[in-house]
Amino acid sequence: MSIAVPPTDARDGLTKLRALEAEAIHVMREVAAELERPALLFSGGKDSIVLLRLAEKAFRPGRFPFPLMHVDTGHNFPEVIEFRDRRVAELGERLIVAKVQDTIDAGRVAEVGGPNGSRNQQQTQTLLDCIEENRFDACFGGARRDEERARAKERIMSFRDDFGGWDPKNQRPELWNLYNGRLRSGENVRVFPISNWTELDVWQYIAEEQLELPSIYFAHERDVVRRNGMLYAVSEFLQPRDGETVERLSVRYRTVGDLTITGAVESTATTLEDVVAEIAATRITERGETRADDRVSEAAMEDRKIQGYF
Repeated sequence: MSIAVPPTDARDGLTKLRALEAEAIHVMREVAAELERPALLFSGGKDSIVLLRLAEKAFRPGRFPFPLMHVDTGHNFPEVIEFRDRRVAELGERLIVAKVQDTIDAGRVAEVGGPNGSRNQQQTQTLLDCIEENRFDACFGGARRDEERARAKERIMSFRDDFGGWDPKNQRPELWNLYNGRLRSGENVRVFPISNWTELDVWQYIAEEQLELPSIYFAHERDVVRRNGMLYAVSEFLQPRDGETVERLSVRYRTVGDLTITGAVESTATTLEDVVAEIAATRITERGETRADDRVSEAAMEDRKIQGYF
């Protein structure tokens, strides 16, 4: 259940952000108190960067009562991986990297080849294997309700069965910010402390806290191709097809993901203030504009979450 917050305007926007911050810190502390082996997913993306700051406020000066985890497809933006490793080292925390390549090598999933090959579907098995191997009973993630319609159905504490699956019809009530963390053997829970935040809230919080971000979030020149209405970065994992033209454009990214499915947006926003202004003006969700995997079907995200996706 969302906590009541005053409307956002120039005078009380900070009040709203601090109310959202307080709710998220409360969620983190509740999970750390109720559950035995949580982990925090950290991809180097903006939402997980916000989670790191919230964890600092919740638990510093002590160490986090959980490790960080990244499900690594191997098709990454180099700038993001560099940032991920450097930020973890600065915090002095432990990072577990679960690699999709290892899952493929073990025969747990098959590599998807061809012109539309992507490892995004395969990362679900990698995530489930990492949860089982480390006996995690809770995983914090940076998902928000405004990202995609399936997310809007989900609670802050999203319970998963012993196969990692999500049942949208079987969720626990969260009245008055009270959370039930009781689990049966084999179950686990995915926890979304910033579920009630919007993309604009995230960017305003980043600006207020002056958080460092990977450079791809700001406008830069990059070689891209236009494909299915999206701009994809040319890389060793994605090459132009017959009839496609490589263009050098000023772009930035609204979300971090697998290079093969994450689209850029044309932009000249080089500062946090510029990005906040762009986000405030847009009427298209970040995943709807920049994630090809969410265009597969009307229920693409929900189908993956039922299978165990985050």
